Amino acid sequence: MSTDTTASVSTHILDTSLGRPAQGVAVTLAARSGSDAPWAALGGSRTDVDGRCKDLPALPEGTTHVRLGFETEAYFSQNEAEAQQDAPRPRDSGAFFPEVAITFSVSPGEHYHVPLLLNPFGYSVYRGS
Repeated sequence: MSTDTTASVSTHILDTSLGRPAQGVAVTLAARSGSDAPWAALGGSRTDVDGRCKDLPALPEGTTHVRLGFETEAYFSQNEAEAQQDAPRPRDSGAFFPEVAITFSVSPGEHYHVPLLLNPFGYSVYRGS
């Protein structure tokens, strides 16, 4: 939960090629306090059965930029056989994007929910609610 001096972040992943949540994807969180400041790794989590990370670390006071990292290559490798069975046409081996990094600005007191819509050959993100 955010306070007046910190922002908070949450995310979830939907695999649009399968039409369901992406379970077991490693997600990392980093933050910095200013455009020229170095990134500080804060930790991470894995998506649950609903594709959500409910336990991302809190952001430190003064955070202005956040980076979410999604390790997609392992997810697509482990789900390749299932995806090929369910997908309209077979996937190539692995993922075109082995990782996805999303960087965005934050303001104190705001909550940022940033969903990732993912498929083997593309992705989209947006600020959710």
